[in-house]
Amino acid sequence: MRILGVDPGSRLTGYGCIEGVGNRFQLLGHGVLRLSSTSGKSIVPLEDRLLLLYQGLSELILRWKPEVAVVEQVFFAKNALSALKLGQVRGAVLLTARIHSLLVAEYSPTEVKSAVVGHGQADKEQVALMLALMFGPQAFETADASDGLALAVCHAQKTRNCAVKGAAYDATLQSLSNTRSKKRLTLAESLGLSKKV
Repeated sequence: MRILGVDPGSRLTGYGCIEGVGNRFQLLGHGVLRLSSTSGKSIVPLEDRLLLLYQGLSELILRWKPEVAVVEQVFFAKNALSALKLGQVRGAVLLTARIHSLLVAEYSPTEVKSAVVGHGQADKEQVALMLALMFGPQAFETADASDGLALAVCHAQKTRNCAVKGAAYDATLQSLSNTRSKKRLTLAESLGLSKKV
């Protein structure tokens, strides 16, 4: 499975693409789509940046042909205007993915850090270091590029974990759902950890 991770930003949008090969991941590439200057006030209107984002992501999708696009969930913004712009950028990313018939997954920054580093409070340098351990030394253009790659790795880790559990995982969820609907159970009972007397 090929996975394209996208870290949306109104000026810089990071991306990273990997392919799952058995239990390993192969790096296809990473980088940044520069939509506007990062210093001073942007002179590129937002609508033009959204068009550049669509065009840039479309080129990446046509080059690598991923099946899934992974996007970071919004978790905070400095102010209302920033939040609005970020929402519009995320919308353009999601729409571009669906136009190209990609599945879409979303993860919070904490989930991504936990999947890549092992704990949700890791900083950006720790994430980049772990990615370098996975794929070899990397020259990330900005932290946006490593964040985009980390999103792809997070999804690969999560889907691999679910695939390993496979049918047993689905059967357990179904059993829990059926059991809970019949009577109220303790947590231990619902997990099958307590013996019935």
